[in-house]
Amino acid sequence: MANQSTSNPILCASFNQDASCFVIAVGAFTIVEMLFTSSLLAIVGAGEQPSLSPRRLCLFNTMTGTALRELNFLTSILAVRMNKKRLVVVLQEKTYVYDINSLAILDTIDTVPNVKGLCAFSPDLDACFVALPASTTRGSVLLYNAMDLHSHCEIDAHRSLLAAMTLSSNGMYIATASEQGTIIRVHLVSEATKSYSFRRGTYPSTIFSLSFGPSMELPDILVATSSSGSVHAFSLGFALCQRGRRSSIILGSIIPESVSDALDPAHHDVFHNAAPAGVKSHAVVRRVDRVTDSSTSQIVACRATISMVTYNGYFQEYNLTISNRDKYSWSLEREFNLLTVIPENAI
Repeated sequence: MANQSTSNPILCASFNQDASCFVIAVGAFTIVEMLFTSSLLAIVGAGEQPSLSPRRLCLFNTMTGTALRELNFLTSILAVRMNKKRLVVVLQEKTYVYDINSLAILDTIDTVPNVKGLCAFSPDLDACFVALPASTTRGSVLLYNAMDLHSHCEIDAHRSLLAAMTLSSNGMYIATASEQGTIIRVHLVSEATKSYSFRRGTYPSTIFSLSFGPSMELPDILVATSSSGSVHAFSLGFALCQRGRRSSIILGSIIPESVSDALDPAHHDVFHNAAPAGVKSHAVVRRVDRVTDSSTSQIVACRATISMVTYNGYFQEYNLTISNRDKYSWSLEREFNLLTVIPENAI
């Protein structure tokens, strides 16, 4: 979840009930990763004290308040990902795959230098892919099957280096953005083929995060946050987008990719000034509900709940409605400073 040092305690909160459930006030951390909504946390310290080394991964049980296991590495840990079967630990030039129950090491993936710790991981056990950068000169992605323990494919997604990527919940699609940040591409993992290209904007911007809607079929939406302080939403689910996709494929077969990207329909909307410009942010699509017409049973809109955390300490929750006519409606449901919900005696 977090990849930035903080001297504040870890807060585990239930945002549905607006109540904190656990606070760890022992020092600064660079990584905090939760296994779904369970009591298992993977935490990595910022190195301010020997027990919180950036080379040590601690698996922590919030129910008992105790450390379960620790794993030590030769270099700093840059990212951690988990699902019900696998634990993935990303270092700068190696990525380790563990059985999450026994913590037996299953494989070691040698990678190109991954100084940003970029990694995407699918929670689905039937399509349990790890995505990692595959080049130091282009925006290529390595897809690795973490259940079968072998390389699946490599996708040449962008001309410039990768800045962000995410896998859909079912592991079928991967979305990527380059350091230029003007184009976001979605590829079908099984065939390593491009399904969608979305133009975020004309001017370069750093993409901080990408998140698909949590559908086990075709995700309805894709959300991105950027250094401009905006939240971007892209529609994938409606027939209008499908028609645009088909025309794009035909055009893409006869003209260069850079031109066909520009001709892809936008299906895109922006919520401006969600965060201060330059402040890192991370957004997740928590829920998507489809709205049907009672007389025809056709899907006429989808409603998404989007949660966002900014690195200046704020939590925001948005509702987004997208109609089948590609009309977008945003509403900020709540916003609060995370530090104000931490008990004073925990700081």
